[in-house]
Amino acid sequence: MLRTSLFAQVGVALLAGVLVGRLWPDAGTAAQPLGDGFVRLIKAMIAPLVFCVVVAGITKAGDLKSFGRMGLKALIWFEIATTVALVVGLLAGNLAGPGKGMNVDPASLDASAVDEKTGGGELPSTSEFILHSLPDSAVGAFAENSLLQVLVLACLAGAALLHLGHTKVPAILPAIEQAQEVVFAIVGFIMKLAPLAVFGATAHLVGEYGLGALSTYGKLIAVCYGVALVFLVLLGLALKALTGLSLWKFIRYTREEMLLALGTASSETVMPRMMQKLRQAGCRDDAVGLVLPTGYSFNLDGASIYLSIGTLFIAQAVGVDLTLGQQVTVVLVLMLTSKGMAGVPGSAFLALSATASALGVIPAGAVALLLGVDRIMDAMRVATNLLGNCVAVFVVSRWEGALDLPRARKVLSGEIAFVPEQAEQAERAEEAERVEQGEQGSQSALVKPRAQPVPEAGQEKEPDVLYRGTP
Repeated sequence: MLRTSLFAQVGVALLAGVLVGRLWPDAGTAAQPLGDGFVRLIKAMIAPLVFCVVVAGITKAGDLKSFGRMGLKALIWFEIATTVALVVGLLAGNLAGPGKGMNVDPASLDASAVDEKTGGGELPSTSEFILHSLPDSAVGAFAENSLLQVLVLACLAGAALLHLGHTKVPAILPAIEQAQEVVFAIVGFIMKLAPLAVFGATAHLVGEYGLGALSTYGKLIAVCYGVALVFLVLLGLALKALTGLSLWKFIRYTREEMLLALGTASSETVMPRMMQKLRQAGCRDDAVGLVLPTGYSFNLDGASIYLSIGTLFIAQAVGVDLTLGQQVTVVLVLMLTSKGMAGVPGSAFLALSATASALGVIPAGAVALLLGVDRIMDAMRVATNLLGNCVAVFVVSRWEGALDLPRARKVLSGEIAFVPEQAEQAERAEEAERVEQGEQGSQSALVKPRAQPVPEAGQEKEPDVLYRGTP
């Protein structure tokens, strides 16, 4: 099982990372490059993969209008989901009061630590975010790994292929599909390193931060993880009501990817595999290629929960009682700032600082209170963001008639096993080889006489005949 199951390998690596980080903190901290190197390799494949999947999906669907409708419905779903996450987080923060009784003096906090964490950056404004989504260089979009820019280029390329038709550019679509197969094969090779990545990332986390934060911020951690669990239950109910599918069965179907995302604290490391699994679970290529990557920028449910609870925690810790109007302002500000967080270093602290500035009653330096617990929240944010985006793919696919529901039920129930893309390609190649060998065999049979049985006594020998085709 340890040799064949990625889930078992990652699980053992996770435990080993915790053990090494706890017993030998210096060695655990030094293991960080294992996780960082894996993330870099996976990120290198995401942009070309998204481009190929989206272009092929648009071209196969043959309808650019439906693709536009799908994008609009996805954005509507994203906004609803993130707003629910923010509101649920605020309700829980008010009820549990994770920061009450701390009585922290803001003057004792080192605000420069936040600047060091964020690298002195800032979140883009709405106009800057929209403008940055448009590529100014086709090569630059891939070089900077900007998913939104790659999506724009893919939509333009797909629209151009639909406009020109297969007769004018007959070789382009097959080339894109073949490039997609190559990318999936490379991802398969990289995934062999997943246990090493999980070991390095976990050992670094435990070695660098230790387990002391669990006692200092125990209540805040418990509230955030509890709210995330409640939100996932709501997501599961929505998925069941809108598609009839079970979120728990989907988690079981993607357990390897979920554990890898938790171990590396990055949902990007599993995007290629999630795209494969969603496609094999009955979601159409264009839906997977559009909704999932877009959700990585627009549908950060886990981050929304953390930001709303974190804002209340900071206010309660420094003795500021936020009114209902101010909490509504928190929701509105975070609805905007959370959309520009993806890919920005220290984005959570930038969003929290922007929210504190908008309220005008929370000292900006108070954001430093969350520095000690931010890394521990990664598991909650990653799992919730990832499942929220996958649910969005199923829901939007169902709305657009791009979901093979019977197949989805069979796959999630385990009746149809998941076949990795590279294994599926190998099977297709073997089948093609068998067909080719069969054709060659049938052609050679045209010139080979059939073996004749020895006639029995009293029987005449049948005349020799040639085979015409396969018997």
